[in-house]
Amino acid sequence: MSREQYQIPTGNSQPSYGSAAGATAFERRDFGVDNSNTTMYYTCGDCAVRVPLEKGAPIRCQKCGARVLYKERTKRMVQFEAR
Repeated sequence: MSREQYQIPTGNSQPSYGSAAGATAFERRDFGVDNSNTTMYYTCGDCAVRVPLEKGAPIRCQKCGARVLYKERTKRMVQFEAR
């Protein structure tokens, strides 16, 4: 299979081969990501409370008002090859 024939997999159960207008996934900027619920969780640097933040929300702890928030560590296994 050549590089041009590859279709980007989406979260849908049916494969996506572009829209009826002929636009590809790159032209529509639709990569199967659901942007409606983009809540990320951070940890407050002062009081260590778990803070949910949505896209565009002010970066501030709801409990103490601190502005230093740390991103939580991923649950996925991350493995590097050392040389």
